[in-house]
Amino acid sequence: MSKKGVSERTLILCVDRDDDIGVKAGVKTPILGREENISAAVSLALRDPEEPDANAIFEAVRIYDHLRESADKEQEECQVATIAGSELGGIGADKELVSELTEVLKQFPAKDVILVTDGFADETILPLVQSRIPVTSVRRITIRHSGSIEETAWLVSRYFKILIENPRYSRIALGLPGILLILIGILAFFNWLTYTGIAFVIVLGAALFVKGFRIDKATRNFYVWVREYSPPPFPILIASFSTVAGVLLIALGFYQGGYQTSVYVSSLPTPPMDISQWLGYLPRLAGEFLSYSIALMAIGVCVILSGRAIRWFLERDNRFWRTVAIVVVVAWSEQIFYQASLILSNPTLSYEQLVLAIIVGIVLSIATVLVTSVLHRRYASLFWEREGEKEGKIEEG
Repeated sequence: MSKKGVSERTLILCVDRDDDIGVKAGVKTPILGREENISAAVSLALRDPEEPDANAIFEAVRIYDHLRESADKEQEECQVATIAGSELGGIGADKELVSELTEVLKQFPAKDVILVTDGFADETILPLVQSRIPVTSVRRITIRHSGSIEETAWLVSRYFKILIENPRYSRIALGLPGILLILIGILAFFNWLTYTGIAFVIVLGAALFVKGFRIDKATRNFYVWVREYSPPPFPILIASFSTVAGVLLIALGFYQGGYQTSVYVSSLPTPPMDISQWLGYLPRLAGEFLSYSIALMAIGVCVILSGRAIRWFLERDNRFWRTVAIVVVVAWSEQIFYQASLILSNPTLSYEQLVLAIIVGIVLSIATVLVTSVLHRRYASLFWEREGEKEGKIEEG
């Protein structure tokens, strides 16, 4: 317990992030108090005399004794404690350190901390301590004759671990030499070691090509897309498929019409040479193009609209009725364009078939609109209307 009138409390905190004191000496942390820390340090030193954590604990006790001798006991109180993380390191060690620090602060509510660590790696916990209590000083203990060696060894081991465990670097640091060694082994088996240089150049060039054009990244993104791909709802799937099929049919219609037009031009005894001659042949060329392309083009448009109609029907969308009417009109318009193409190809033909096709188309369009209107009203409860249509009807009413 702290004394009355004490205004400052300083905690000398020794940190063992990899829990050597628990693993080697079997001492449970946190350790609070001078005698308890000395006993733990002695136990650790007896089991591993080269362990720097024991030196760090002794240094924390030395700082504690120095503060006790120089501090004003009426205004300042200090305490020494040791906390440990985990031998596994990483996030688990940091969580354990934070938990033990919280427990120590509950028993001794200090105002500031003097942090004592046993080496370069333990300073990574400084932000964790600072986020919970101010750190007024940091004391790092390393064996004098091996301090720089310790830091160098830690850095080398850290980067070596990254090269091995991080796939981003291991593919280059380990994968590329591995491929080269496998190729050299294969070449040696077949007594083709003279081609080792060529194999090296091929492998190195392939690696540079893949990395330069980001083929590995593109392949991974494609794999992630395929793995996480979720097909759209069934109505949208039908509409999308019909759109693709319809566009294909329209493209084939254009191709067929263009091909027949080119065949007609090549069959002319004297192909047109200037614009005036081309203008003279333009009606015939348009007739040839339409007569061979209009059927597939009309079918393609009907396929696209039919897919939309199926989607609207499955979704109970009010646009289903209009789409059905448009499909009927487009289907019959094929006959109108076909009769017009025959007249363009041969102006001497009678126009009676064209007129009849137009009249039938008008009658069919009117009948379709009337039928769909009646069906729309009869089954209106099964279909929903968009907000714009509802507002328009309300304004008309």
